[in-house]
Amino acid sequence: MVNQSDYVVIKALENGVNVIGLTRGTDTRFHHSEKLDAGEVMIAQFTEHTSAIKVRGRAEIWTNVGQLKSGDDE
Repeated sequence: MVNQSDYVVIKALENGVNVIGLTRGTDTRFHHSEKLDAGEVMIAQFTEHTSAIKVRGRAEIWTNVGQLKSGDDE
């Protein structure tokens, strides 16, 4: 059972940040994709269909376990 309160907040730090939802099950596949521009924020939720979220590009990401940045070389 998925905890319906498992949200992820993604804030794009540059234009063209990709947020990709991945399915759960025997075959992991892309099932949804969004493109964010700098300053845009997306709130995503893990569901019975979404088991993973991939972020490509520079973004700030907040989860229930902490905050991190993607796309940084540091």
